[in-house]
Amino acid sequence: MNILIQVIFGLLSALIVGAAMMAVTVRNIIHAALWLIACFFGVGALYLLLEAEFIAVVQVLIYVGAVSILILFAIMLTRQIEGARHLVTGWRLWVTIAICVALFATVLVPTLLSHNWNVPPPVIAEGSDLPAEPLAGAAELGRDFVFVYLLHFQVTGVLLTMALIGAIVIAFEERARRRRVLTLAEEHALREQKKNRGTEEQENR
Repeated sequence: MNILIQVIFGLLSALIVGAAMMAVTVRNIIHAALWLIACFFGVGALYLLLEAEFIAVVQVLIYVGAVSILILFAIMLTRQIEGARHLVTGWRLWVTIAICVALFATVLVPTLLSHNWNVPPPVIAEGSDLPAEPLAGAAELGRDFVFVYLLHFQVTGVLLTMALIGAIVIAFEERARRRRVLTLAEEHALREQKKNRGTEEQENR
């Protein structure tokens, strides 16, 4: 069973890392957003593997169901998206990648070396099958959102609301500038008007 879990963990890790690399390397920004969604799915599956079902569901609902859709709307409402290109190319791109990897390793390596990976088993209370100190569940997370992290939660909500309002404003602005598409009846009437005008001009001549 442990070998199976390690294999699944390796596959999920490869999916997350590969999707993240594709999200920052592909030239098509729509494909980059789709790879980002795949990365979010992989992270949610990793939470599920860690038996954090609530966090996995929140990951899928918030990041895949809300943030990703918001990103796709922002991409679709952006002007001249076909002309988007990488700002850094050639050897500058590899130097930038090396600097980012070095900075990431500077933060990650000390944590990996100093962390105690031997997690002690939970202490079982006498006369009960439950641990003496239960892990935080949905109720504890809900209380933290309401009391401890209320300000952070409200700021995030205001930020997403402002992004949604901005997308709506851009959509109305694009709609006002875009030429209205005529219906079949309007096109037929316009053709008849042009024919009548042409006939009248020929008769006048």
